[in-house]
Order: sequence, then structure tokens, then C-alpha cells
Amino acid sequence: MRLTLNIWRQPSPASNGAMVRYEMTEVSEHMSFLEMLDVLNERLTGSGEEPVAFDHDCREGICGSCGFVINGVAHGPRRGTTVCQLHMREFSDGDELFLEPWRAAAFLVVKDLVVNRAAFDRIIAAGGFVSVSTGSAPDGNAIPVPKTSADRAMAAATCIGCGACVAACPNASASLFTSAKIAHLGLLPQGQVERFDRAVNMVNQAASEGFGNCTNIGECEAVCPKSIALENIARMNRDFVVGAFTYRKAAAEGGAI
Repeated sequence: MRLTLNIWRQPSPASNGAMVRYEMTEVSEHMSFLEMLDVLNERLTGSGEEPVAFDHDCREGICGSCGFVINGVAHGPRRGTTVCQLHMREFSDGDELFLEPWRAAAFLVVKDLVVNRAAFDRIIAAGGFVSVSTGSAPDGNAIPVPKTSADRAMAAATCIGCGACVAACPNASASLFTSAKIAHLGLLPQGQVERFDRAVNMVNQAASEGFGNCTNIGECEAVCPKSIALENIARMNRDFVVGAFTYRKAAAEGGAI
């Protein structure tokens, strides 16, 4: 296969970036997308040029490190797939591809296709945990959990924090990510004690990081490599409203918050 790549090159966060064109020949349809970029980087290194920087780690679609926009679509054209698991057979001979980093005020471009997603870590630190004492590990059947709740919690827990939802959203909202991290704890008995505080703290942290609001466009769900459901956002909003009302009521009554 022959491909034309237009790749965003930006030396540093403070530098201006621009698209740079590269011609690729003899691309195997069996290569993954990142393997194709490895071939390009070997060529660039051999000619004394700076290789293209991109994030990756496991290359198995489970760590969330990889991710950039391919022809306007986060993670590329195949649904439910990360860039590292996207293969060149999804493209045709002679295609022209445009590669860009995630675009969001909260995701500062570090270099080329690499962005800083530390904002996600701070959202997790704001409440994505269970801090109450739960004692030693209980027997697996000691706490009854409805299968529906368990299934929804485990589905939300598959979020790998790649940031595709933010990149796809016109508002650069992190609602799908935040709601998934809230849901997988809030749907289980162990997460009930801090359920509403968790929603308030994590939603407020997401807002303070500069992420936009959700307007139910649905692009986040469409590009999510783990197919996280949009219904998690509705659940997050309900918990946030309950938590915020509780805070205001306690404050109005002069009680402890």
C-alpha cells in the first residue's frame, strides 16, 4: 500500500505546530497503525530527522496510552478500537491521512501527537476511590450485588482513560470519563457511603480543569474504544444534583457538610 500522511508536528508546548507531509510506500495491510509509524520513524531517524512523537505502552488496547485523531475521528475509523489495535487493512491504497493530537484546553500538547492528560489523574484523585474502612476482603458472596448493577459497574470500569471522549466532543467535555469512574464505584455497595460526595467532587474538579459541559451530542460514546455507555452521564448528573442539594441544605441549616 502507498499512503500519504499529514502529521501534526510541534516541538514543544510553547512552539507553534504545523502539518508535515510524508509519503509512505510498501505499507503492509497486516501492520498495526503504530507499527506503520514505527517504520516512518526508522526512516526519519536514519536520515537524521526528528521522529514523530506518539504515546504508547501495552499496544494491546488496555492501557489508554495511545490515541490521536485520524482523519477527524478519535482512534480512527474502526469502532471500539484503540489506535494501537487499528490495522492498516482498514485503509485503502492511495489514501491520504491526517494525524492530529487530542484537541482540548485541558490537554496541553507536549510534542507532536503526545498530550498531557494529568487532568484525568486529578479528577480521579478528587473522589475516584473508596476511603471508608471496608475491613478485610470479604467472601465473594457475602455482599449481595444485583447482577444488573454488577454488569453496569463492570462495563463502566472498562474505561481506560484514553481521552478520546474529550477529543471527539465539540465542548471538550470529560463527562463520559468522569461518569464512568463515578459509576463503577457508585453502583456497588462498597461505594455507597461516599456516592454523592464523589459525584460532586469529581464533577467540580473536571470543571476546574477546563473541560466543557455535556450537551448530549453522543460523539464520546461513538468513539470510545471500550464503548462506555452514555447512560453513565445521566447517572452522574442525578448523583451530582442530589449531592449538591445535600450540601446546600446542610449549609442553610448551619450543620456540618
